[in-house]
Amino acid sequence: MKLLDGKKVKEKILNDLKKEIEKIDRPLGLVVIQVGEDPASSVYVRQKEKMAELLGYTFRHIKFPEDVTEKDLLIEINNLNNDDLVDGILVQMPIPKHLNAKVVQNAISPYKDVDGLTDINMGKLVHGEDTLVPCTPKGVMSLLKYYKIDVEGKHVVIVGRSDLVGKPLASLMINNHATVTLCHSRSRDLAKITKKADILVVAVGKPKFITEDMVGDGAVVIDVGISRLENGLCGDVDYDNVSSKCSYITPVPGGVGPMTVVMLMLNVLEAYKNQMGN
Repeated sequence: MKLLDGKKVKEKILNDLKKEIEKIDRPLGLVVIQVGEDPASSVYVRQKEKMAELLGYTFRHIKFPEDVTEKDLLIEINNLNNDDLVDGILVQMPIPKHLNAKVVQNAISPYKDVDGLTDINMGKLVHGEDTLVPCTPKGVMSLLKYYKIDVEGKHVVIVGRSDLVGKPLASLMINNHATVTLCHSRSRDLAKITKKADILVVAVGKPKFITEDMVGDGAVVIDVGISRLENGLCGDVDYDNVSSKCSYITPVPGGVGPMTVVMLMLNVLEAYKNQMGN
């Protein structure tokens, strides 16, 4: 069993990114909008801020109270869309239920949509066109590429069909000629399906959900989930028991997590280039 070390790959990508950024005559600008005081969201925003500052990006964290109106939020997004010094915009999810997440996400200019969640960018992804891709799926693909794990012709099973991970990752895998099975909470005989996977990706947010009997010998296992238990962090995969059956596996923490944040920084650079080209 070999580890897919996200921290190591992140450092390599960061070094390459720094060289690219040095060629640009102004700092790249990233804005993160947060609504309310969700503790997990605050942690994720700080992670983004830390890496943005490391790269010399101009980082703005705009906080709105829990009861902000949709109109006020959309006005702010529109102002940022028209600010030439802002290259990337993202709204930290989740947002309060009185706000329509799809309306808010689609208010962001597709050129500045560094989360890759607008309908335009999602549509381009499905059609195999160049576009800004959601950060976690993009990170998964980069991790596999770094370790020279080719997905072409492989049976990829993805457990979890979220807009943030499962659906875009399925499109990326298909675009790279994998055979994809996308499973979810209503899938029958889940263990029977997961056991047939050459590459198993799990993103359901349930600690140790995937057990040893659900994984085939020699599979590549990508654990996207992260949960906090009394004895520390763990993923959606029962790592201690599953790892002995795998050819490769991601640790939690230190696997997909570091890749997600560095992909966001890469998307800011891509967003800048797209806007310069348009």
